[in-house]
Amino acid sequence: MAALTGFRKFQKTLFTNNRTRRNLFSFIVMVAPALIWFLFIMGEPLLNMFRVSTLKWTMVLLPSTYIGLKNYVTLFTSDKFFIACRNTFVYWIVREIIILPISFILGFFLSQRRPGFRFFRTVFFIPSMLSTPALAMMFVGVFLPYGILNYLLTAVGLGSLTHVWFADSSVALVAMISVDIWGAIGWFSVVFFAFLSGLSKELIEAAQIDGANLWTVTWRIAFPLSQDIFGISFMLIFIGALTQVQLPLLLTNGGPSLATYTLGYYLYDAAFLSQKLGFSQAIGVFLFFVGILGVVLIRWVFHPRT
Repeated sequence: MAALTGFRKFQKTLFTNNRTRRNLFSFIVMVAPALIWFLFIMGEPLLNMFRVSTLKWTMVLLPSTYIGLKNYVTLFTSDKFFIACRNTFVYWIVREIIILPISFILGFFLSQRRPGFRFFRTVFFIPSMLSTPALAMMFVGVFLPYGILNYLLTAVGLGSLTHVWFADSSVALVAMISVDIWGAIGWFSVVFFAFLSGLSKELIEAAQIDGANLWTVTWRIAFPLSQDIFGISFMLIFIGALTQVQLPLLLTNGGPSLATYTLGYYLYDAAFLSQKLGFSQAIGVFLFFVGILGVVLIRWVFHPRT
C-alpha cells in the first residue's frame, strides 16, 4: 500500500514537472521574439555607447581613434564636470523638496471630490500639457528685466529683490528650477489624485468617526498608504534631473558663468556644440551608472522589504 502511494506521488510530481516545463517552454517561445527585438533596440545602442566612449571622435563623418579611458580621465578632471554635478544635485533636491509635498496635498484635496474639484483638476494639469519651448517662452516674459516678476516686486515695495534673473549667476538656477516646478506640480498632483481616489472610503470614514480630523487623515492615513507613489515620483524626478537639457538650452545656454550647467546640458554641449562625440558618450556612461545606482537606492528606501 505504501509502495502504491509512493508511486502515485512520484507520478503526480512527474506530471506536474512536465506541465511546468511545457508552460515555461510555451512562455519562452511566445516572449522570445519580443525579447530579442527589445534587446536589439535597447541593448545594441547601449553597448555602442560604451564603445564610442573609448574613441576620440570629433565629427560623425570623420574617422575615429581608439584612446581607451582617456575620455573618462578628461571628464573626471574637468571643472565643468564638477560644476554640472553640483548644479544637477541642487536641481534634483530642490525639485524633490517642493514638488512632492505640494503635489501630495493638492492630490489629496482633489481626491476629496469637493465641489469644483473637476475644475481644479483641469487647472492643475494644464501646465503639464504645455511643451517645454512654450513653457520657456512664457517664463522669459516673467523673468525679463522689465517683466512681470520685477514689476510686481517693485509695486509692493520690494524693488531691492529685482534681478536680471537669467543673466544673474546668483539666481539663474533658482529661476530655471521654478519654471520646471511650475510645470511639474500639476502633473504629479493628478497622479496622487488618481491613486488617492482609489483608497477605501470606509477606512477614512471609520477614522473620522473615531475623531480624526482632516490633518490626521491626510498625514496618518493617506500619506503612509501613498508610499509606492512617492517612490515612483521620487524616481521620476531624479531621472528628470539627470537628463534635464531643454530648459538650460532654451533659457540660458548653461550660463551665466555655468550657473545653470547641468549634466544633461553638458552631454548635449559635448555632442552637438563641441562635436566631441566620444567624450559625450563618456558623460552618457557616467549618467547611466548614476541613474542605475540612484534607482536601486530609491527603490530600496521606499521598498526596504522587497
